[in-house]
Amino acid sequence: MSGDVSFFELGVADAEQGRKFYSALFGWQFEPGPGGSGYAINTPNVPGGIHGGDPGAGPYVFFRVADLDAAKQKVLALGGTVDAVDLGEEPESVARFGRFTLCHDDQGSAFGLHQPPAGA
Repeated sequence: MSGDVSFFELGVADAEQGRKFYSALFGWQFEPGPGGSGYAINTPNVPGGIHGGDPGAGPYVFFRVADLDAAKQKVLALGGTVDAVDLGEEPESVARFGRFTLCHDDQGSAFGLHQPPAGA
């Protein structure tokens, strides 16, 4: 496991409004996400995403792992929890962005794990 920050996700009430705001604020470039829900964010450093229907959410930070399934088992062994639903498991999304899951550490703080796509 490397633990580098490899992806971030912004939850907002309206993805289009969020796209306009963050584009104007930071100059980020956006492209439609898989399935037409939300956007992929191209930044100079760490890639990200933005999705709607999540008003008031804080940013989600994802840490790079080589093997998502092994990392989830390690989280559980260390007393953390793994959310029951993996994120973005559609084939198009996995090929483009990799695999993701949300977790909580042994004190209840949320974080994400990200296994980048093959070759990334």
